[in-house]
Amino acid sequence: MLNVHHLSLVLLLTWLPWLAGCHVLSPQPIAMHPRNVAPELILEDEPEIEAGRPIWWLDCAGWVWGIPGKLLLWDRRIDNHRITEPTIEAATDYMQDAHLAHIKVRLNQYAPLKDFHRLRKNRTVGWPYRYTLGLLSVGGEAIFPGRLIGGDHFNPYTQTVHLYSDVPAIALHELAHAKDFARRKYPGTYGLLYLWTPLFHETLASRDVMDYLYARSDRAGIIEANRVLYPAYGTYVGSSLGMFAPAVATPLYYGTVLGGHLNGRMLSREVDAHLHEYQTLFASRPR
Repeated sequence: MLNVHHLSLVLLLTWLPWLAGCHVLSPQPIAMHPRNVAPELILEDEPEIEAGRPIWWLDCAGWVWGIPGKLLLWDRRIDNHRITEPTIEAATDYMQDAHLAHIKVRLNQYAPLKDFHRLRKNRTVGWPYRYTLGLLSVGGEAIFPGRLIGGDHFNPYTQTVHLYSDVPAIALHELAHAKDFARRKYPGTYGLLYLWTPLFHETLASRDVMDYLYARSDRAGIIEANRVLYPAYGTYVGSSLGMFAPAVATPLYYGTVLGGHLNGRMLSREVDAHLHEYQTLFASRPR
C-alpha cells in the first residue's frame, strides 16, 4: 500500500520540473515542409469548417458529461458543445497561416458518413491503416459520438479536427497536430506511434501553438494557452509515467495535472518578460 511518505515523494518528483516556472513547452514551430497532402481532400467542394445543428437536450447532456474534464482543466468551456466566434476565428487564422486547406474542422458535429468518405480519399495514409485503424476511428466516433461524450481531437486518417470545447488554445493545438501530420511521409505509421507514445506528438503540437501565439504577440492567447495546455500536457506526462509505476499511477496522473496548473499560472505572471525574450532571440528564426 502507498503510504504518506511515498505519496509525498511521488508528488515532489512530479512537481519538480514545474515548480520553477519552467518553459517545458517552449515556443518551437513545426516545419511547413515537406508536405504530404491528399489532393482529393483539397479539391472537396465543401466549407473547411462546419458546425453541427444545435440540439439543446443533447448539448446539455454533453455539457454534464464533460464536467470531469471541466474540473480537471479548471475551465467551464471544456466540452461545452457551443463554439463561439473567437474560437472559430482562431482556427480560421491558423489554418490559413499553416496552409491546411485539406483539413476539415467539425464544430460539435456528428457526421460519420462524411468522415468515411474523407477516409477513402485520404490516400496519403496506406490502405492497411485506413481500413483498420481508420475504420475503427470512424466507427468509434459513430458509436460513441462526441456530440455526447466530447473529446477534442484530430483524426489523422480522415484529416479531420473535432472540436467540442470553446477554447481557442485547444483548437490551435488540434490543428497543430494536423500541421505535424501533413509533413510526415508515413502518416499512418506516425498515427500508430501516437497510440503508443503520444507524449512526443503532444509536445510538438503544444510548442507550435506557443510559437504561433508568441510570433503574433498575442498576450491573452499565451496566458490562455499556459493555463489550459500545461495541465492538459500534464495528463499525458502522468499517463506515461504511470505505465512505468502502476502502483502510483493515480497520484502521478493528478500530480502532473496539478503541476501543470501551477506552472502555467507561474509562466502567465511573467508573460511580458517572456514575450520580450522571444522577440529578442527568436522572432527572426525561420518558420
